[in-house]
Amino acid sequence: MQAFWLGHQRGVVQSTFRKWRLQNRPPVSTVPTVVVASRSIVTPTQCLESQTSSSLPSRQRSISSPFDHQPTTAPTTLLFSPAAKKQHSVSHFHTHSCQLAQSRKGDLIGREEVIYVRRAMATLAAQSHVDLVLNVDNINPNVKAMEYAVRGPLVIRAGEIEKELAMGVKKPFTEVIKANIGDAQAMGQKPITFIRQVLSLVAYPDLLNSKEFPEDVKSRARAILESSRGSAGCYSDSAGLELVRNHVAQYIERRDGFPADPNNIVLCAGASEGIRSTLKMLSTVSGPRTGIMIPIPQYPLYSASIVEYNMEQAGYYLNEDNDWGLDVSELERAVNEARKRCNVRGIVVINPGNPTGQVLTRDNIVEVIKFAHREKLFIFADEVYQDNVYAHNRKFHSFKKVTKEMGDPYDKLELASFLSCSKGYMGECGLRGGYAEIVNMDPAVKALYLKSISAKLCPTVLGQAVMDCVVNPPQPGEPSYELFSKEKAAVLQSLSERASMIAKSFNSIPGIKCNTVQGAMYAFPEVKIPEKAIAKAKSLGQAPDVFYAFQLLEQTGMCCVPGSGFGQRPGTYHFRTTILPQPEKLQIMLDKFRSFQESFMKEYQ
Repeated sequence: MQAFWLGHQRGVVQSTFRKWRLQNRPPVSTVPTVVVASRSIVTPTQCLESQTSSSLPSRQRSISSPFDHQPTTAPTTLLFSPAAKKQHSVSHFHTHSCQLAQSRKGDLIGREEVIYVRRAMATLAAQSHVDLVLNVDNINPNVKAMEYAVRGPLVIRAGEIEKELAMGVKKPFTEVIKANIGDAQAMGQKPITFIRQVLSLVAYPDLLNSKEFPEDVKSRARAILESSRGSAGCYSDSAGLELVRNHVAQYIERRDGFPADPNNIVLCAGASEGIRSTLKMLSTVSGPRTGIMIPIPQYPLYSASIVEYNMEQAGYYLNEDNDWGLDVSELERAVNEARKRCNVRGIVVINPGNPTGQVLTRDNIVEVIKFAHREKLFIFADEVYQDNVYAHNRKFHSFKKVTKEMGDPYDKLELASFLSCSKGYMGECGLRGGYAEIVNMDPAVKALYLKSISAKLCPTVLGQAVMDCVVNPPQPGEPSYELFSKEKAAVLQSLSERASMIAKSFNSIPGIKCNTVQGAMYAFPEVKIPEKAIAKAKSLGQAPDVFYAFQLLEQTGMCCVPGSGFGQRPGTYHFRTTILPQPEKLQIMLDKFRSFQESFMKEYQ
């Protein structure tokens, strides 16, 4: 009874406060605003003027579209005022949802929304009297243009819904399931005991005196501490601890059967940082822009980085009808078309695939290597999911191993390959550990590359310690071997079962088609969206798959990423979801998908 009375009184206070705010707010007719699904308030001073894009140099204004292979206006802003709405080209994914505002028909009163309006107005008023160095018209235009769909507006809205649920707002669901990103431990995966034990000792060396830790854990921790001058708080070399780089080289040699040089190993803060630091070496400031071939669909790290580094995206489509296979004829079409507008110098291959989950055959890899040699391309081999192969008729083959097996001249190709401690069986995303192996790079260029990464000082020593555990795991006969092997096998077996489960479930839902998840951590199903729903999406200024994903989130609490954030063939619509929710949670998620899809089709058919 007391709780009910307190809740009632709080409601009275909130209602009175809102009325007072509305009665005393300054006139806003001169500053038009839009309330969007994220509860953000946007005014013309926060938006790019319609002339911004046209005023940029053409080499900064145009980016390559993976959908029609034509230059398109670079997306410049996520949110917009009514005046600017029709003037801006906004990417399919990053067009922010205005559905909430339309459903309220101009009513700005919602939980805390009036407060947000006041805060935004106050901030704008304060800034209008300050001559700021930075504004949206004079910042780096490539930063405005770059996008990263995995953490876009849909995810922002999901975070807001979580807060609304915590505040007691009634929804048709009780939790948000964030299936948008490959964060295994956030989805309930338990850390590997051996890795966490080594980390504990490296972070707090006094534990080395404890009898609770196995001797093989202690010996690895002592070696890492000795290599890092006694503390994980010390800087390492920019390329990483020599000890760990040696262990990475030994790991690659065991994996491939060919020697690896520790001097070609660079430890990095996750594979993403290694990819970006290598990719930017190909960017130029004069002459034709550098073109980088990337798969469509692709992991948005690549499209975002290509735009940020002022390069051109040259998209090649994966073949969905052939288990997302890679056709050489498509590579040739893509490179020939891209060279009409840029100087194509590199090709990215993600194997196993993200977001598609395919695993390339060795024959397919041979074809890609021959193509790269013929076209004189630097190969970026994104192999962070090499432990995540589930299909019985597939096996992981590293690009480096295949080039070595092919021999001259293919083993002379410039190649960078990447591994991360965030994926595989480890799932240590937040610790940011990874490596790049860069082979056949010109020594003078290599020296400049190392100079470039030295400006970042070094990756975290704890992240390097995780990488050491991955490439130097317990061996038979060591105290930790049995438990480590058991935990690793259990994680990978469970992922394999979930990969099968998710594909079968999606294929049983009318209007959804999903290829076999051969590897990695994602499914990328195609969804048939009725014309009525497409028209509704268009009326809201959204891409159809973005509209679908927002409806899914608002009605079920499930957060997935629209396919347009990764790229897809024109006229097709997809979404990416992880396979990472634990089996019971995954079954709940799939049941919700079925229910939502049935109601969505019934409403818009």
